[in-house]
Amino acid sequence: MKELIQDLVQIAGPSGYEADVREYVQKDLKGHVDEMKVDPLGNLITRKGPKDGSGLNVMLAAHLDEIGVIVTHLDDNGFARFTTVGGVFPRNTVGARVKFLNGTGGVIGMEPTGYSSVTPINQMYIDVGVTKKSEMPVKVGDVAAFERTFEDLGKRLVSKALDDRVGVAVLIEIMKQLKDTPHNVFGVFTVQEEVGVRGAAAAAYGVDPDLGIAIDVTLTGDTPKAKTMDVSLGKGPAIKVKDSGMISDPRVVAWMEAGAKRARIPYQKEILTGGSTDARAIQITREGVPAGCVSIPCRYVHSPSEMVDYKDVQDSVKLLVQLLKRPIKL
Repeated sequence: MKELIQDLVQIAGPSGYEADVREYVQKDLKGHVDEMKVDPLGNLITRKGPKDGSGLNVMLAAHLDEIGVIVTHLDDNGFARFTTVGGVFPRNTVGARVKFLNGTGGVIGMEPTGYSSVTPINQMYIDVGVTKKSEMPVKVGDVAAFERTFEDLGKRLVSKALDDRVGVAVLIEIMKQLKDTPHNVFGVFTVQEEVGVRGAAAAAYGVDPDLGIAIDVTLTGDTPKAKTMDVSLGKGPAIKVKDSGMISDPRVVAWMEAGAKRARIPYQKEILTGGSTDARAIQITREGVPAGCVSIPCRYVHSPSEMVDYKDVQDSVKLLVQLLKRPIKL
């Protein structure tokens, strides 16, 4: 899976501009699923299951998009002002490199306000290496993703956009490995998660699932002086109990725990005090859906250098494949 993850993180796809990532997934899953379509919002919806359509409709969701920036103004000296696309933290932004969708590269600088405090986004700019407005290779409305190489550290992987391309890789592998299931498993690769779980809301309305599961990353509490959180890299996928946007259905949590114990897969319990996932949108679609989330522990989330443990990634695939091979009784 490492090569798959590396390919995915190196494709630029900020929220609303996920087409290249979606195209890669379409090509990779061709021949491995029974159905595949793109809905009007841009979600890629794949299906695998019985030909007669029997069984539960189970929706798995992983989001294609990543955080980024968008140009709001060009000044006379060739600097681009910008705002954020998704949850870009100012503390991670100064000095970061970006790549526009037209191929232009740049570096984020800041006004000389001092280095002892965090500079707000409105006092930053993108320097693309020109000296006047007429030379600018970008325009207002152009979007960029952060630019950072993928690093394989052996047990650990580091890159930008592991949120949530690592989840996309997990979902791709699930759809490939799930050879036999009594359920209609919808592998949904969603758009615009980082700007309000918009894709998942539309996709869930169309799929109308009996059960919804998001596959995303979560924070950890295993770094020096980290905020207290009982999730660590290398201790297995995290089964979400609650985050700031949703409470997982207790029946879904119990089902996941039982499956992990049965398959002897290590797992953790996740309570996230800030942030949410596509599961929030799935849970409240139509008349409501039992929903949960399998989370991949990730350090430095929403920075240009996120980190995951490779075994956690593999065990996330293993857990969900084992769960979906069997009848589901909540």
